[in-house]
Amino acid sequence: MNRSLNPGIAAAGSKRTFRNLRWWVLVLFLAGVTVNYITRNSLGILAPELKTSLGITTEQYSWIVGAFQLAYTFFQPICGWLIDVIGLKVGFLICASVWAVACLFHAGAASWVHLAILRFVMGGAEAAATPANAKVIGEWFPKKERPVAAGWAGVGFSIGAMLAPPIIYFAHASFGWQGAFLFTGCLALAWVVLWWLLYRDPEIHPNLSASELEFIRQDNEPPAVKLPFFKALKSVSKNKRFYGIAIPAFMAEPAWGVLSFWVPLYLAKDLGMDLKQIAMFAWMPFLAADLGSVASGYLTRLYTRLFGFRLVNSVVASSVTGAFLMLSLALVAMTKDPYVAIALISIGGFGHQIISCMLSALVVEKFDKGQMATVNGMRGSFAWISSFLFSLVIGVTADKIGFNPLFVAMGFFDLIGAVFLIAFIAERRAQRA
Repeated sequence: MNRSLNPGIAAAGSKRTFRNLRWWVLVLFLAGVTVNYITRNSLGILAPELKTSLGITTEQYSWIVGAFQLAYTFFQPICGWLIDVIGLKVGFLICASVWAVACLFHAGAASWVHLAILRFVMGGAEAAATPANAKVIGEWFPKKERPVAAGWAGVGFSIGAMLAPPIIYFAHASFGWQGAFLFTGCLALAWVVLWWLLYRDPEIHPNLSASELEFIRQDNEPPAVKLPFFKALKSVSKNKRFYGIAIPAFMAEPAWGVLSFWVPLYLAKDLGMDLKQIAMFAWMPFLAADLGSVASGYLTRLYTRLFGFRLVNSVVASSVTGAFLMLSLALVAMTKDPYVAIALISIGGFGHQIISCMLSALVVEKFDKGQMATVNGMRGSFAWISSFLFSLVIGVTADKIGFNPLFVAMGFFDLIGAVFLIAFIAERRAQRA
């Protein structure tokens, strides 16, 4: 990220302008997504004690998890439309405030029903992260920088999963499970305050220089058109390009769901790793995912330099590269060595985040500003539907057939998605005239 993140300050009359402010805004957003994942993962980390303290059965816990997943799936387009209509600052502020308060209220839960209701509310509010991601990139970066910006923005979605266990462990050891929820909720509220104080749209940001604003707006994109919710959904649904993004997202998300919820169980059940070994190595796929996020945007530049691809085709090529890397998951079925399995799964995490970040970049590239958050929300719904369904399949089949056939399937899912990506999104030579 050679964007000189040093906040070189230049005087401009009575106003101070920060050099490369757009990258600082991205860092602010990335911090919010990281907090999003820390609050999200707090339940899973505290689940063993919650089951004992509140007398929650495994089936009841599955309903708590399902409440979050269903809300997250349903509300992504709604949150995206809200952000498109009322603006990124206020829209994301409202959603972040709701998920922070909902996390605080977890501390007062007395039953699984209370937790299920709170997780539903939190899932609906946290669904804003994916559509807001596209909005930040579209508002603050010119087209030529958007793939790289999308890669860096994607880091927050996996680094939060990495940081959650030690943070929750520390909070739990210091304050108990109620205090852990209060601690993470306060962390989220602190970020809300930062967002309120520091974020402005580019046109009115007091610390953005005129030259950087001109750089951001160099593509002369038309002003955003705001549509009513159902009209916006209808407009997107009629666009073939949307399915070129949504279908690959549908095929890609089961792998991320497995990384987030099932890999520890696989390592224990199929490969015989104990809890200490799992704690030592289960974070590695998320580190690889971070690296994949960062690498994805720079990969597009490599394709442009080596093959002369235009922007859209370089983004598609990067995503297809990620799809081929996902074949590593199919190889997991061929090993019984837990460390080889971790390495192969980590390659899959790297490949998945390349795909995910490039799909976000394509949303920003192929849709106008008035639709970016809505489209990315709808893409996220497609993704979470498949993750939810695949989790149900795992729950029904894993004890009977093991995890190996599921890993083989995941290894090939993204290649199927890549076919739709190439067919519906890739630009043909005739379009270059």
